[in-house]
Amino acid sequence: MPLRSRSRQRGRHARPRPKRRGPSRWGTRIAGAVSAMVLLAGGIGHAVVSGLDGRLERVDPFHGLSHRPGAGGGTNFLVVGVDDRDDLTEEQKRRYSLGGEPCNCTDTIMLVHISADRGRASVVSIPRDTYAEFPEHIDPVTGERRTEHSGKINAAYSIGGPGLTVRTVEKLTGLRIDHYLEVDFTSFMRTIDALGGVPVCTPRPLRDERSGLDLPAGTTRLDGGEALRYVRARYLDAEGDLGRIKRQQRFLASVIGEATEKDLLTAPTRLGRVVSALLGSVRADRDFGADDLLALGRAMRGFTTASAEFASVPLDDPDHTVPGVGSTVVWNDEGAERLFTALRRDRPLTSGTAKRAGREGVGGAAADAKNLDEPPGGRPERTEKPRKDDPLPVEVDPARIRVRVENGTSDAALGDRVDRALRATGFDTTGAPRAAERRDVEHTVIRHDPGWDRSARALATALPGARLKAVKGQGPVLEVVLGDDRQEVRRVRPAPADGTAPAASSSASGSPSPSASPSSSPDGGGRPAKPGSGGVRAVTGDEVACP
Repeated sequence: MPLRSRSRQRGRHARPRPKRRGPSRWGTRIAGAVSAMVLLAGGIGHAVVSGLDGRLERVDPFHGLSHRPGAGGGTNFLVVGVDDRDDLTEEQKRRYSLGGEPCNCTDTIMLVHISADRGRASVVSIPRDTYAEFPEHIDPVTGERRTEHSGKINAAYSIGGPGLTVRTVEKLTGLRIDHYLEVDFTSFMRTIDALGGVPVCTPRPLRDERSGLDLPAGTTRLDGGEALRYVRARYLDAEGDLGRIKRQQRFLASVIGEATEKDLLTAPTRLGRVVSALLGSVRADRDFGADDLLALGRAMRGFTTASAEFASVPLDDPDHTVPGVGSTVVWNDEGAERLFTALRRDRPLTSGTAKRAGREGVGGAAADAKNLDEPPGGRPERTEKPRKDDPLPVEVDPARIRVRVENGTSDAALGDRVDRALRATGFDTTGAPRAAERRDVEHTVIRHDPGWDRSARALATALPGARLKAVKGQGPVLEVVLGDDRQEVRRVRPAPADGTAPAASSSASGSPSPSASPSSSPDGGGRPAKPGSGGVRAVTGDEVACP
């Protein structure tokens, strides 16, 4: 049985070792480009592919590996993103915010499973902070043998190179890796430019000063540099790296859609330019060559966005602190086992691909299937008015909303009552309400950071009549200052996957509640919710690509 990252033993993060191709702390967020080319290779002449084959830099991550998982159905690619800026000018580094010292660790890890019939591709993102055990290995710098030890999975590359990365992923997933691909910034940007850009769509403006991303609401065609900002932006999602994974998957779906809808697979000259741009700075295992590329491409000529499905590893704890390692991600054993068992057995992950294959999928559509930049459940829709005793649907799962209660009344017990009631309906309260500065507050107020306005509206649904007050820089914790008007706490529930959600709350005066300013980050809730019962969320490419 493969290890599942649940271990609570102390980890030890080995010191970084200088490498010619070391990735940075920012990470690349760009492995999707190589994944897309894996899925799209085909329709190109043998002479063209053979000419490009010699340009690939080779690596041997499988050398000396033993006790590996058995081969399953289909083909498994391990695709990692690294940061190699050697070919970028100083102007490009400034423009795309590529400063800082490298951390010498992979930051983007994707498993791409191609079904045996070549009719389906499953892309599984592995969080970079996954807490894992590194198998015994030889230190590539000192030549010394190192015993098993624990740490974040992104450190496997720095302490043992591609070989240890492959071994660690195989041990975690129980999947045998057939091929290894490694991509950098330069190849990513050149590939997107060779495609003529890729469209992305977002229901709200996306702005991130650190990465330089500035997208209006709607659909925008991104060139290579803009696309790099889109997949690297770190401060757009309340879910952090888990939110970025969704954005990466959405971008990959758009890449696939752009290539297939423009018949790239039947245009050898154009495909040659795209593949040439990609392979110029990619490393691959020694066994992946021109013949493999051609065979894969011929078998996948009918591939579309609906043929691709995307999933992330289910989690038990998205913020598990390990002494000496820091904040890590712990997988859900049951959910991870279901996910990787499905891949080992070459089964679909979603109901959509399962129906096309006439087989049962492992998971249903994700709550945010239609648009990964939208709130879970998609766009709010009108619903029948609920009965008074029914829980009211809200856009953000209450379990993701951190709440601190302050009592601004003379009723000393009110704070405890409201805190318990909010916790009972699912909110993540501090459990320690405190007295407000004033004890004569008339109206209940919810103070919130503008970037968490959706969370504030969800909380206001549970506190009818509460007024919302935006406080810039407050952060993810919402503060409720109770007034004399507070009499009840309404039960709430997460909106169902069909998009049911309440209208925006209004203040007691009848004015609309404040919304996030254009510069605020989209609110996905204060903290990632823990998956229940090992649930596996998966979507198909046509569900997340731009319409």
